[in-house]
Order: sequence, then C-alpha cells, then structure tokens
Amino acid sequence: MRTLFSASLFSLTALTVGLLTATSAQAQTVQISGAGATFPAPLLQRWFDAYNRTVDPTVQVSYQSVGSGAGLEQVINGTVDFGVSEAPFSGARLESFRAKYGYEPLQLPLGGGAIEFAYNLPDIKDGELILKRETYCGIVTGEITRWDDNRIKADNPDIANRLPPLDITWVHRSDGSGTTFVFTNHLKAVCPNWTAGAGTSVEWPVGIGAQGNEGVAATIKQEPGAIGYVNQSYAKLENMATARLENKAGNIVEFSTEAATSALDAPIPDDFALLVPDPEGPNDYPIVGLFWVMLYREYPDQEKLTKLVETLKWTQGPEGQAITRELDYIPMPEAAIQRIFAELDAITVNPNAVR
Repeated sequence: MRTLFSASLFSLTALTVGLLTATSAQAQTVQISGAGATFPAPLLQRWFDAYNRTVDPTVQVSYQSVGSGAGLEQVINGTVDFGVSEAPFSGARLESFRAKYGYEPLQLPLGGGAIEFAYNLPDIKDGELILKRETYCGIVTGEITRWDDNRIKADNPDIANRLPPLDITWVHRSDGSGTTFVFTNHLKAVCPNWTAGAGTSVEWPVGIGAQGNEGVAATIKQEPGAIGYVNQSYAKLENMATARLENKAGNIVEFSTEAATSALDAPIPDDFALLVPDPEGPNDYPIVGLFWVMLYREYPDQEKLTKLVETLKWTQGPEGQAITRELDYIPMPEAAIQRIFAELDAITVNPNAVR
C-alpha cells in the first residue's frame, strides 16, 4: 500500500507540476517597451493600464516619459519597441535612422492635443487672463517683463486693477521636446520678433528651463508670477489656471476639445506628418498638434509584434477613444484610422531585423 500511495502521490505531483507549467506557458507575459513624449504620457499610461486590466493581462507596456527627443534617440538606437513624439522624424535623426535600418521609419498618429499658457497669479483665476498674440509674443521674447505692463492691461480691462506688480518668470522646457516643437512652430508663424526658430530644442531668449511637461507644471505652481506652456491634460490634472488666447481670426478662445478638434480638421498627408502651426477657423484653438507612435517596419519576434499591433489598434477603437476624450485629447478621425491599421498590418517579421 505504501508503494501504491507513493506512486499515486508522485503521479499527482507530476500532474500538478505539468498543469502549472502549461498554465505558466500560456500566460507568459509579453513585455513591450516604449519611450518619448511627455505631451501624451497621461493618455498613454491610461491606455496601457486599461488594456492590461480589461483586455489582455499578458501584455505589459512600459512607457518612459522622457521627452520626444530622447524617445527618438532610443528608437534610432534600437533600445525600445516604439517611440512617441509630437515632432516627426526629420533632419539628422531621420538620416541616422535610414542609415542604420535601410528604410523609412513608420510614423503613425494616435491622437492630438493642445498647448496652453498656464500661469500662477495670486488673484487671477482660471480663464480670467486674456493674451492677445502680440502680448504673448512679447512675453516669450522677453519684451514684456512685468504683469502690470500696459499691454497686458489693455488685453484685460476687466482685471487690469488686479494684475500684480510682479516680474514675469517665463518657464520653458529644458529637454528635447515635441511640445516645444509644436509650440515654437506656432511662435515662428505668429511672432514677428521670434528669432529662435522652431524645433524640439531652441535657444530661448528668456526664462528658466524644466524637464518635461511635469517639470514645467511644477515650476509654474511653485513660482508666483510664472507662466509657461503645457499640454492641456497636465493643466487639467494639475488644476492649473490657463489663459484665453487670440486666434488667427482675431477671436478670443479658450481651450476645448471642440476648438482643438476644429483646428486639427485638415487633410492628413500620405506620410501622416500633419502640422497646423496657425489654424485659420474662427473658433479654432490656436496651438495644436498630433502625436505619433514611431515604429520599425520589421520586428524580430512574431508574438511581440502581434501583441504590439493589437494594443495599438485597441487605442483607436471605442474603449481607447473613450479614454482619449476623457482626458481632453483629440481622437483620430475614422478615415485616418483605417489608413493607420493598414500600415500596422504591413509590418513584417524578420528574425534578423536590425536593432
């Protein structure tokens, strides 16, 4: 009986181990890594968390919010599975990618957003401050240095007596940033005295730098008299006061998803690189941009590629776009989504893919 019991116990143990091994193999986690823009980071983190919890618990996406410039460098170096940027590949970075991989990077827009002027003025509430184009151009170039400047008062007759006698502290990004790319493209288009050009990093004529949208938001909140540029989601999440702006039509508008959606309502080119530095519609919010996921056209691992494509497609479906709207980002239109899916389906597997 002892021998029979021992044999039965051994068989039961072997069966249990076998079942656990099979279950473990079936539930093996697929790790996907990404890096890049802080602009869409709140949305990306919500997307990837929701996908893991509600759709496929075997998929874990790790996203480093390090700025668009650093993200593009990691894509070139092959250290991540995808990058995210509000600035398309261009210039030396594009040439470096082509030279290493022998093909064009795949750049697909996943959504859009807006950039707001957030400020810290003790007696001025959210939405009370108006900045006309000439005025905010003067702030970013250092021509306007105090909050009680007559030009700011002229924009704001209803709160002129509450504008404080404080120096203006302009807060900008210190890292390579797609947010800066969108913002400086707008400044280049609308500010006659702006000479620093447009790019992910520029030589700012005035101000102090901070890392990421997070750092700019934190610096503004800590410094009375500070003003800077942040993505609309950070302004919302951090409960920051933001200004109403004059658009190209001469109207004063506040950020809304409707005003930003209208501003981005333009034909998307074949390479998806839509830039709208100064929207023309009467109700358009004036500072908007898309963000792109940067992908390789070949991946060495079939399972990882399949999971990555499934995840990205989910972000553009009903559940993903509901989160997009909840955080005040702009969903991609259906016509663009079909083109995005076709590009995703064209990615191939190559066990010898360069990395």
